[in-house]
Amino acid sequence: MSHPHPELSPPPPLPQGGLRVTPLGGLGEIGRNMTVFEYGGRLLIVDCGVLFPEEEQPGIDLILPDFSSIRDRLDDIEGIVLTHGHEDHIGGVPFLLREKPDIPLIGSKLTLALIEAKLQEHRIRPYTLEVAEGHRERIGPFDCEFVAVNHSIPDALAVAIRTPAGMVVHTGDFKMDQLPLDSRLTDLHAFARLSEEGIDLLLSDSTNAEVPGFVPPEREISNVLRQVFAGARKRIIVASFASHVHRIQQILDAAHEYGRRVAFVGRSMVRNMGIARDLGYLKVPPGLVVDVKTLDDLPDSEVVLVCTGSQGEPMAALSRMANRDHQIRIVQGDTVILASSLIPGNENAVYRVINGLTRWGANVVHKGNAKVHVSGHASAGELLYFYNICRPKNLMPVHGEWRHLRANAELGALTGVPHDRIVIAEDGVAVDLIEGKAKISGKVQAGYVYVDGLSVGDVGEPALKDRKILGDEGIISVFVVMDSSTGKITGGPHVQARGSGIEDSAFGDVIPRITEVLERSAQDGVVEPHQLQQLIRRTLGKWVSDTYRRRPMILPVVVEV
Repeated sequence: MSHPHPELSPPPPLPQGGLRVTPLGGLGEIGRNMTVFEYGGRLLIVDCGVLFPEEEQPGIDLILPDFSSIRDRLDDIEGIVLTHGHEDHIGGVPFLLREKPDIPLIGSKLTLALIEAKLQEHRIRPYTLEVAEGHRERIGPFDCEFVAVNHSIPDALAVAIRTPAGMVVHTGDFKMDQLPLDSRLTDLHAFARLSEEGIDLLLSDSTNAEVPGFVPPEREISNVLRQVFAGARKRIIVASFASHVHRIQQILDAAHEYGRRVAFVGRSMVRNMGIARDLGYLKVPPGLVVDVKTLDDLPDSEVVLVCTGSQGEPMAALSRMANRDHQIRIVQGDTVILASSLIPGNENAVYRVINGLTRWGANVVHKGNAKVHVSGHASAGELLYFYNICRPKNLMPVHGEWRHLRANAELGALTGVPHDRIVIAEDGVAVDLIEGKAKISGKVQAGYVYVDGLSVGDVGEPALKDRKILGDEGIISVFVVMDSSTGKITGGPHVQARGSGIEDSAFGDVIPRITEVLERSAQDGVVEPHQLQQLIRRTLGKWVSDTYRRRPMILPVVVEV
């Protein structure tokens, strides 16, 4: 198995007749999925998603793939193939189209409807090409065939990309539910047909590669939801992804059966479910869905609220309910259902929300105590079955953290893929398919690009480090007025602390030291403000460290008069 080296150099020009595959996100992480295919000087992108921030990234709204390696080649892009409509696969599209709005988007009906609604908010009208399973489209030098796969959202597609260098199959996110709610099976017959033709490189979803066996059918959840609905005496509040149409359909069915009305809460939930209903993917009985404002007129026993926040996102509706920062107040006897799995890294945030809801008297039903969610990703048993059907000549695990990629690679090896033809890469690593063999050729820049409000890419790691220091240790500011001609102090030092846990009165012990250091520097002829600020920072920082064992941010200001 080949894997990247941290000191890989940029890849050389692609040899004639070769195909280059460069993931710019989605490897070593859950989210930010984006892969660039290059043949004959032309580019095809598969997915362009976002990653959601963790606690150590304060103030960040979204994390994008790094477009820098393709920024000067935007005119070479033939299109963006979108495998399905989840945010970690489509959320970055508006930011790429800001740089070139006429890049064509290729995807299924629901996927394109979801991204078009998102782009409308960015005032971008895209060029789109709707495809479905069984369709085959020529996109520049890339001959693309689309294959049905089932996932936790309708209309998901895998894509087979044919070029003279060989055929690459990208699965997108998939599983092999044999009893899907929409009766749309993963098309194993199509994959077998592609296998007969010869799959030169398979890029396969790794998210559940560590989980043994097969994913249970979605249908098994319906009975559990009915039991929860039957036992609930007051309101039922369901938190789910705003794109999980199958799960919302099960909620609507249970609500209809038990005589409850449903209201969607949150802009993205209202928008996406409206799109799914209008396109026929969500079957809604007449009168079942009502506006949230009308719920006050209904008894609690007839109310179901469907909102976002199943991952503990701080600004989502459920988190705000747990913190008493939402118009909907949790009361004793309410039932809250977290109808999704835990994305790795979100565990603490989710359990914090569960504790907050429980504190106000809610009965919280989640995957840990009831079967209210099944994964949308193939487990190890399904992947083994899939590899035996596809028989790829080369395998590249994608979509997952390092442990998932490694586990997926081992599964491929068990089914007979030679170890020297299994490529474990990471974001930015270029993999070339030349004469039937895939190998790493170099690495391009593929770091995190942070979205902070309207700012894209302006916040970097140094700023995040400063934010963490401010959040953990607080800030101490020092203000000094100095005579520019003599270097003598004419005002201050004035010291103030915020968030450091140190009272302003305590700085009486260190102010004489700061004054002494500044006076000595004036005698030595050091009067340049920046140098004086460094002296103040070192003096005060040492005192705080010695006295309190803390390292707050110190902000000295020297004003010349």
